[in-house]
Parts: sequence; C-alpha cells; structure tokens
Amino acid sequence: MSDQEHPGVRTVRSALRAAGATRAADGIRVLDDAVRTAAAAADAVEVPVGAIANSLFFLADGQPLLVLTSGAHRADTKRLAELVGVAKVRRADPDSVRTHTGQVIGGVSPIGHPAKIRTLVDVHLAEYDVVWAAAGHPNGVYPTTFDELVAVTGGTPATVSGEQ
Repeated sequence: MSDQEHPGVRTVRSALRAAGATRAADGIRVLDDAVRTAAAAADAVEVPVGAIANSLFFLADGQPLLVLTSGAHRADTKRLAELVGVAKVRRADPDSVRTHTGQVIGGVSPIGHPAKIRTLVDVHLAEYDVVWAAAGHPNGVYPTTFDELVAVTGGTPATVSGEQ
C-alpha cells in the first residue's frame, strides 16, 4: 500500500483486511480511467457485466440502505421496500451518499463506510465465481465473491430486481 494511494482506496483496503478478505484487499486495482458504470467496469476488467457488483445507495424511509446488485440487473425500489419492510425506498442524493459512505457516487464500495449500513446483496451475483466491486474511488475495483460480499458487509442475500 502506497502513501500515494487515494484515501478512499486505502480505507477500503484496510476494511477488507480487517474483515479477513486479504485476497480481495491485495487484488485492488486502480485503473487509468474511472469506471462509474457497470459496463465500463466490465470492459476494464474483461468480465461479463453481470459479474460487476454495483453499489447502489438508497434511503429506506430515510434510513441508509446499500444494495449490491449485479450489473446485469436493476434494483426495483418497490421490491426493496418489501424486502426491508418500509413504506418507501428512494435513490439517495450525492450528499447523502457521501455522508453515509464517505465515498462518491461511481466509487462506492460495499465496505469501508464510517458506520455499518444495512445491505442487500443480489443473489444473481452468486452465478459468477468472481465478481468485481468498487474500491472507494471511481478508478478502483477489486475481485471478490458473492459469499465474501455477504460476509464482509453482513448483508442479506436477496432478489433485488423485479424479476423473481
């Protein structure tokens, strides 16, 4: 780990190590260009778009909710509300994302936030042996697995799209 490393990436690397995900921490890649979309990330690491774990940040009746969804699927807010037992789930604004995660949209990692965030993990990610997640900066990604995402986030596996 370099002193030149972006603070967001350094935080994610430390959080992964603390969670016992040393291989993921050591696998962080900082790309030349930002990969703010699942398609861009998939192209950059040469995997199917479904193997990208999008970190989507919502407010569920005003409380933070992180949804890690396969890049091949869209999260359905009505479905999310049912899953977490709230009346309304809406996309969070950039300031809320930054406040709750310490990271910017396009680089939000599943881990490394100032406080634990309720997390749902798309079961479709289990279809891939390796999935890639953001590493706290729009240029940072790391390889992991569905099981590891569930473990390090304390997340709940769920079907987050409207598809059952």
